[in-house]
Amino acid sequence: MQDYRQFLDEILIPEEVLQARVVELAEQISADYQGKDLHLICILRGGVVFLTDLMRHLTVPNTLDFMAVSSYGFTRQSTGQVRITLDLKDDIHNRNVLLVEDIVDSGYTIASVLEFLNTRHPNSLRVCTMLDKPERREVDVPIHYFGFRIPNKFVFGYGLDMDGYYRNLPFIATVDLNRYHPEG
Repeated sequence: MQDYRQFLDEILIPEEVLQARVVELAEQISADYQGKDLHLICILRGGVVFLTDLMRHLTVPNTLDFMAVSSYGFTRQSTGQVRITLDLKDDIHNRNVLLVEDIVDSGYTIASVLEFLNTRHPNSLRVCTMLDKPERREVDVPIHYFGFRIPNKFVFGYGLDMDGYYRNLPFIATVDLNRYHPEG
């Protein structure tokens, strides 16, 4: 696999800035859910790094579950066709649910997941995303908490991948697709 520095365009959000914003989000969420239990649902795989950091800073009681959805197929843009590939283990009826996602761009995935989860009648259902890419929005979706609004560029790191790799990087960077060669 190619060293990411060969196709790195820029470090959009450095690690220190990311971590400071995660703490701020956790404080805001904790204040909003004071005196309530919170059920976190992470959309795999991209959201897991953000979720892990976020939940360490929450001060309200919380439980955790995971979902996996597919909307990209074999491309780098959402197809708009969303498929649930891993459903929840826990019942969310009458629970305060916070859906944790890595990035919201077109809005199709989140809109579909929200519609799906609402059929299970949670007490409340909100969205928390690390990255919001409003220039790409095709479907209006409610985003209650977001880390950063970013331009319409392809990003990787901090849970976001390039062909399955580079999720482990502690920052969010943009890609120079002219220099990216997945075969090495």
